[in-house]
Amino acid sequence: MTKPFGMGLLAAAALALSASTAFADYQLNILHFNDFHSRVEPINKFDATCSAAEESKNECFGGAARLKTAIDQRRAALAGQNVLLLDAGDNFQGSLFYTTYKGAAEVEFLNDMKLDTMTVGNHEFDDGEGPLAAFLDKAQFPVVTANLVVDDQSKIGDRIKKSIVLDIGGQKIGIVGAVTAETPELSSPGPHVKITDDAAAISAEVDALKAQGVNKIIALTHVGYPRDVAQIARIAGVDVVVGGHSHTLLSNTDPKAAGPYPTMVDNPAGYKVPVVQAASYSKYLGDIVITFDDNGVVKEAKGDPILLDSSIKPDPAIAARIQEMAKPIDELRHKVIGSAQAPIEGAREICRVQECSMGNLVADAMLDRTKNQGITIAIQNGGGLRASIGAGDVTMGDVLTVLPFQNTIATFQLTGADLKAALENGLSQIDDGAGRFPQVAGLKYTFDKSKPPGDRIVSVTVQEGTEFVPLDPNKTYGVVSNNYMRAGGDGYVVFAKDGKNAYDFGPDLEGVVADYLASHRPYKPYTDGRVTQVGGTAAMAQPEAGKPAETQQAASSDQKPAPAAADKSAASSATAPAASTPTATTTPDTSTSQTTAAQTTAAPAATAPATTTPAPTTTAPAASTPGTTTTPDTSTSQTTAPAATPPTTNTAPATTAPDTNAPATTAPAPTTTAPAASTPGTTTTPDTSTSQTTAPAATPPTTSTAPVTTAPATIAPATSTPETTAPATTAPATTTPTPTTTAPAAPTTAPETTAPAPQASEPPKTPASHVIAAGDTLWDLAKTYYGDAGEWRKLAAANRNLKPRHLTVGRELKIPAK
Repeated sequence: MTKPFGMGLLAAAALALSASTAFADYQLNILHFNDFHSRVEPINKFDATCSAAEESKNECFGGAARLKTAIDQRRAALAGQNVLLLDAGDNFQGSLFYTTYKGAAEVEFLNDMKLDTMTVGNHEFDDGEGPLAAFLDKAQFPVVTANLVVDDQSKIGDRIKKSIVLDIGGQKIGIVGAVTAETPELSSPGPHVKITDDAAAISAEVDALKAQGVNKIIALTHVGYPRDVAQIARIAGVDVVVGGHSHTLLSNTDPKAAGPYPTMVDNPAGYKVPVVQAASYSKYLGDIVITFDDNGVVKEAKGDPILLDSSIKPDPAIAARIQEMAKPIDELRHKVIGSAQAPIEGAREICRVQECSMGNLVADAMLDRTKNQGITIAIQNGGGLRASIGAGDVTMGDVLTVLPFQNTIATFQLTGADLKAALENGLSQIDDGAGRFPQVAGLKYTFDKSKPPGDRIVSVTVQEGTEFVPLDPNKTYGVVSNNYMRAGGDGYVVFAKDGKNAYDFGPDLEGVVADYLASHRPYKPYTDGRVTQVGGTAAMAQPEAGKPAETQQAASSDQKPAPAAADKSAASSATAPAASTPTATTTPDTSTSQTTAAQTTAAPAATAPATTTPAPTTTAPAASTPGTTTTPDTSTSQTTAPAATPPTTNTAPATTAPDTNAPATTAPAPTTTAPAASTPGTTTTPDTSTSQTTAPAATPPTTSTAPVTTAPATIAPATSTPETTAPATTAPATTTPTPTTTAPAAPTTAPETTAPAPQASEPPKTPASHVIAAGDTLWDLAKTYYGDAGEWRKLAAANRNLKPRHLTVGRELKIPAK
């Protein structure tokens, strides 16, 4: 809320009566949210659209109507005080509301909330400049992003400013925006938009604001929590950082939080900077009060995010408008997106015990989307495939019936040894027909189910060019899966524990498959022997009494997957085993309810481009203890250990509390060659979308969360040693959405790892050169030649003709003198 200037004059006059006080402390209340991701409707605990049944049981969170109520309640409680409402970006992409309205729904509801300022997120460019330009046409609030530069042909024009100065209670408040520099790789801004270095742009704009006499400056960023604490909060002149992008939950009460709210960071200029973020999907409203002294220095910062649960009733006017706007969405579900020459086998009796044509379709689609980003292997759990598709036209509703969980595709790096361990996990409960059975692309494997679990893999070969070669246990491979599996779901703990450079916020899996079907029309289902068995035929065991075949899915028990089109053939695919018959509709288990996330929000990411994940920065600023923070306590840290056993009923970790994926984002893990850090890196586990869950027939279902990486409550003081969230030796790219870390990722040329270049005994005193080899990254080369991986930017600056993330083997790299 912008206060009249007169109130500031009255306050100043009153203060003048006191000879002992030059000027009173100034308090500013900041309400904030980030990564809304088109969650216009309320979400359930899995971050999927909440069903009517869940709403009736008070199991829903967030949504535009509930967010509006929370904002109004806080403004009323703070009446007469200084209040700002800030949005840290990524309002686009994530539900059929965005797919249908392309930002028009989001801007309408943001206008209703009376935002003071917003910065753009990378997802605002998922469909180019067009939707963002239309959004800006209707926005009744300023948008600021200092590192966004457009040319005279851009549709954006001059409507996004570098910063803005607001008069709040008679004081000038400067707000500088920034979006992740990885936006061109994560999204599709187009040729007329340039994203420059965030820290440099913010620093320059801070200087400009200070020249105008502004001494209270907020950095409103969409670069991610790790970069906010490591870089942005350390910029001289920045007083507060309100962030987004990593879906990070900061909290003083939630044990799954990535850190305290606020996280206090030591600025080199000698003062402390509070950093805040509020998870994602409107599940939380950030609420912090900042006390400045008369020089604009933060004296105190305290608060905690507000969980928007059923205790906060949705605004009735907005709720009615949402219902009205939801009506056309059903039309999208009936939209024909492709055709199939024959039935696509997705029956659970087949896909959970052997290769099936639906598994091939989904795995092929994931690999196709990421093939140009160093990804060579795709793995999809058979339990994530919920139906078959008949021959003939294929609708979006059919795809959503097969893939109802709102999963996103996730990319990461894994050694050959860990990859084999993952496949062993996938085969460990084949006798029970568990959903973990691995459908694959880019590799072939043979198994023997007569062997004990953990020893069933007979052979694994991986595709290299047109040939398949034996899996190398010591080599690093780029892998794509879904975010549920990547977070440890279905027992794939090795993905969560040992996956490097993970990025969980790729496009919606159903959208990727829909795009693939559209580009391969008519699609011809097939199996090609990529999964073979020796020692007998696999057959899924029938559930015994008291042993449910699978546990409850990510929604209410009364919500079943939508049936496929009624005119679809139910005949078996010619390539499918004779033992099973594909069905055109989903058949719920009789032993337990099988439910799905609300279908109306599972939007296809039709235009989302392939991307890579950003790498962390090399220093980590100091942090403080939770609560009212004036003096940081770096002696303790708060961690959440990974689950001890694979969960049977899993939810993708709450994104930093919520999607995310407590929140959920997993910062890239360090490579084996990256220098060890002296302090723990901050990682959060993303809960980006609804998670799918399946349970083995042999055990009763339990509910657990996927493993969460350690989340220190404090950020240790910066040192010259890079923190442990260093980028992996290769950076698998993923397609689209919000990254898990913030700083630019280490470049790669291929998903494999080779021996590093010879170690230099000392930094080169004169310019040198290096011939790029497979597996080289700027991070490792900087460590080799300079003894400091953080010097990778020097290499990037000296080799602007090369793409840092895609180093070409055989090219010569210039090595500047130290």
